[in-house]
Amino acid sequence: MEDFFTLQGEGFYQGCSAYFIRLGGCDVGCVWCDVKESWPAEAHPQVSIETIVRRTKESGAPIAVITGGEPTMHPLEGLTSMLKGEGIHTHLETSGAYTITGTWDWICLSPKKFKKPESSSYGKADELKVVVYHPSDLAWAEKEASRVGPDCKLYLQPEWSKEKVMVPLIIDYIKQNPRWRISLQIHKYMNIP
Repeated sequence: MEDFFTLQGEGFYQGCSAYFIRLGGCDVGCVWCDVKESWPAEAHPQVSIETIVRRTKESGAPIAVITGGEPTMHPLEGLTSMLKGEGIHTHLETSGAYTITGTWDWICLSPKKFKKPESSSYGKADELKVVVYHPSDLAWAEKEASRVGPDCKLYLQPEWSKEKVMVPLIIDYIKQNPRWRISLQIHKYMNIP
C-alpha cells in the first residue's frame, strides 16, 4: 500500500528511526482501524521486493517495520531475507490471524477479538500490544498475556478516539499490574506518519 521513512510511534521501539512497509489486505475488521483503505489488497499496486528493499536501504533506517493491513496474509520470507541481507532489522506488526512467515528480529503481536490469533503466534511474540477500546478489554488483555512467553513485553494502548477516557483507566490498571506498560501513539501527537 505504501512505504515511508519515519519514527516508530508506539511500543518497545517507540521513537526509533524506522522505515515502514505497509502491505495491503486485511480481513480482521477492527472497527477503530485508522487505515481501512489498506483492507482491499487489490486496491494497491504490486511493488517488487527489490524496489521495497532498495527504498528501505536508501532511507538509512536501521529498522524495517512490516505492517498493514494484516501483513501475514502474504508470504514474507523473500522480503525479510533481502532486508536482513542488507543488514536491516526486521520488525513485524501483526494481529497474528495468519501463520507468521519470514525471519524476524522483533514481532509485535496485537491480537484482536474480531479474528483471534493462530496459537503459533503467541510463542513468537516479543511484544504483546492490546488496544483498549472498552474497559472490558483489560480482562481480555490478561487472557492474551497468559498465552505469550515470560520475556514478552506487555503493552496496553488506548484506542485513539477513546484516549481521553482510556488513558486514566490504563494508568490505574498499570499501577495495580506493573508488569504492563502503556503505549501511546506518539506519531499522532507529532503529526507524522
